[in-house]
Amino acid sequence: MDRVKPLARGENCPAPTSKMTATLETSTRVDVSALLLGTDGRVRSDADLIFYNQPIGPGVEYQAHGGSHRIILDCAAIPAEIVTVAITASLDGTGPPTFADAGPVSTTIADAAGTPFASYRADALGQENALVCLEIYRRGDAWKVRAIGQGFLDGLAGLATAYGIEIESPDEDEDQSAPFATAPPTGAGQSSIPPLPSATTEGSTPVRSELFAPAHAEVPGAGIQKQGSKMCRVGMNGEIMARAGSMVAYQGDLKFEAKGAGGIGRAFKQALSGEGVPLMTVSGRGDLFLANAAQDVHLIDLDGTDGLTINGANVLAFDSSLSYDVKRVQGAAAGGNAGFFNCVFTGRGRIAITTDGVPVVLQVDQATFADPQAAVAWSSSLSTRVKKNDSFGLGTLIGRSTGERFTLEFVGRGFVVVQPSEQPPGGIIGGSGSGEQAGVGGALGGLLGR
Repeated sequence: MDRVKPLARGENCPAPTSKMTATLETSTRVDVSALLLGTDGRVRSDADLIFYNQPIGPGVEYQAHGGSHRIILDCAAIPAEIVTVAITASLDGTGPPTFADAGPVSTTIADAAGTPFASYRADALGQENALVCLEIYRRGDAWKVRAIGQGFLDGLAGLATAYGIEIESPDEDEDQSAPFATAPPTGAGQSSIPPLPSATTEGSTPVRSELFAPAHAEVPGAGIQKQGSKMCRVGMNGEIMARAGSMVAYQGDLKFEAKGAGGIGRAFKQALSGEGVPLMTVSGRGDLFLANAAQDVHLIDLDGTDGLTINGANVLAFDSSLSYDVKRVQGAAAGGNAGFFNCVFTGRGRIAITTDGVPVVLQVDQATFADPQAAVAWSSSLSTRVKKNDSFGLGTLIGRSTGERFTLEFVGRGFVVVQPSEQPPGGIIGGSGSGEQAGVGGALGGLLGR
């Protein structure tokens, strides 16, 4: 009998033993690493990156075994302040430039006896050359395995930087024999303050400002990418669906066209529920920059195995390969709980969502409850139920800002995105609004946040 559980992206399962081995296999050469992360999602120091050049760490060891790679874990030996071990793979530059060309990374997790109990096939939806395949994480006194599938565009260096490791690239003209660069002495009339980065325009005097630092430069890559924390850049070569009025800049030959509800059935649903997305179709070649009311932007990849339920007000852009419909939240009785409608996205592609502040992502493996205005999105496979707060003995403590007295309950396996805001929305109609950036309201006060 096959005991190996194939995990979908975002899914988790218990680890049956504290000792386990993750084996990664792919059709091309990759660098495999494990990062030991604290509660802040970052490493404590460079010593927490376990890879071919530093193969042993506390409770974690890397081994190359033929054409495969092994991460061997003894969770009992992992320091208490480490709550997650992220297992990653990055292309080493000798083969295909992206995982879209190289193919998936197959990971199998085996218990202490060497018996496989879970597997995950991580692949790319765009031009990623590095992937976070799995996370091994603490849940109380136990350990669990979660399939991730998050992609990066700048290889092992990008992965390391994202988790708090500083990567320094010395200039070619530097003396590599000197361990530290020595600043020249400051003479009379010279300033000891280093000059700001500059931007030179042909035929004019260079302009200097911290704005020209690399952190503010345009990010590379095709498709939907994050540009800082509150904007996204879309490398256009085709068509994308975006929130009407969300364009803040673009370069190249792009065409913008307002899009209706997408069929008479959806139009009726949007009119009745006040839920939906005011859309525009953007097509052509170039770079498109999108934002909405300076809210935080996050990217979610759908692989077709599960959908994403989300308030239309939180949708910024999505690949045209995805489809969406307006549906009543499961567990909200018809005729009561009016306004409990949301957009459900399905298919394979990427969607950019916004949140009012930095959210927390709750992995649902037990009954989970959230304020309707704080929950932003969740796995469509989760079962939901709308409950009156009085049933919890909370009275009007929850939902005090709108007078609503409901709590959402989530059951099953998946995730819920919760934002740090319970403020009432700015408009009367939820995702539909007027297409303007300030139109972040909701019927019922916008079931899921602003």
